[in-house]
Amino acid sequence: MAMVCLSDFEAYAKKYLPKIAWDFFAAGADDCSTRDENILAYKRIRFRPRMLRDVSMMDIRTKLLGTEISFPVGIAPTGFHQLAWPDGEKSTARAAKAMNICYIASTYSTCTLEEIAAAAPGSLRWFQLYIHRNRAVSQQLVQRAEALGFQGLVLTADLPYTGKRRDDVRNGFRLPPHMKLKNLEGAFEVCKMSPLDPSVTWNDIYWLRSLTHLPIIIKGILTKEDAELAVRHGVQGIIVSNHGGRQLDGGPATIDALVEVVEAVQGRVEVYLDGGIRKGSDVLKALALGAKCVFIGRPALWGLAYKGEEGLQDVLRILQDEFRLSMALAG
Repeated sequence: MAMVCLSDFEAYAKKYLPKIAWDFFAAGADDCSTRDENILAYKRIRFRPRMLRDVSMMDIRTKLLGTEISFPVGIAPTGFHQLAWPDGEKSTARAAKAMNICYIASTYSTCTLEEIAAAAPGSLRWFQLYIHRNRAVSQQLVQRAEALGFQGLVLTADLPYTGKRRDDVRNGFRLPPHMKLKNLEGAFEVCKMSPLDPSVTWNDIYWLRSLTHLPIIIKGILTKEDAELAVRHGVQGIIVSNHGGRQLDGGPATIDALVEVVEAVQGRVEVYLDGGIRKGSDVLKALALGAKCVFIGRPALWGLAYKGEEGLQDVLRILQDEFRLSMALAG
C-alpha cells in the first residue's frame, strides 16, 4: 500500500512486528493517559493562518547549537532498534545522515557507539546518557562518545526508576538472546538491582561537565522551575519530554509544558521537544510555541520496521514535505 502519512507506518509496524516488540515500543506507563495526551494536545491547538504572504520560496533549515540541519526534526533516543530492524541503530544513523538531521543515540542501543559512528561518518550525532550506579561505566561512555565525534551529550533526567509499563510486565519483556545492550556489555554482571542511579541530582551536571567538553542538553524537563535550574547549572539545551508517556502517568503533554519552559529560559538556552509529533503541522505548532527543533521517537521505529534505513527516510521525507506545506498554508 502507498505510505502517505506516519500512521500508515504505525499500522504496518503493528501488523508485522512481533507482538512483544510492538508492545514494548508502544507502551506507556499505567493507563497510558500521558502517552495519549501527547498526541491529543496537538489536536486542540489551532493556527491563525495569514494570507497573501509570498510563500514561493521557503527556507526550512535551522541550526542546533550552531550546526545546520535540513529541517527542524531530529531522531529522539530510543532503545533496542534491532527489535525493529536487523541493522538496528546503524540504519537509523545512515537515514539521519542522508536527511541531514540530528540523531540522538541511546545508551541502550543494540549497536555500539563505534558501529553507529562508522555507519554515518561526519553526520550530526548526539549521545544520550543514563547515569548508572557504577559511575565509571557512565564516565567511560561519555569519553567514548566524545572521542568518536559525537557532538552533544543528552542527559535523561526523568528515569530514576523505570515507569510501570503493564504490557511489558505481562509479556515478561526482555531482549532476545541474540541482542545485547552493546555499549554496556560486561558492565552490570555484579549489579543485582537496577543499574540506574536514583540518587542523581542537579550537582551531577557539574560532574558531567568535568568529564567532557561536549555541550550538555538535559532531557525530561516539564516545568519552569526545572527549566530555571537547568539554565543555572549551565546546560546548553533543554528537551521538553515526558519520555513518550512511559514514566509518570498523569504529567502534562509536552506541547502543553513547552510554553512555560520557553518563557522561563527567555532565550538563554535552546529548547527542543519530543512526544506526540505525528504530522508536519505538529512540527510547525511546536516551533510557533517556541521550540527550536522537535525529535521523533516511535515514528522513527515504525520507519525502521517498514524498510530499515529506507523506511525511516520515507518517514522523515513525509514529515519534511508536510512541514513545508503547513508553513506555506499558514503564511
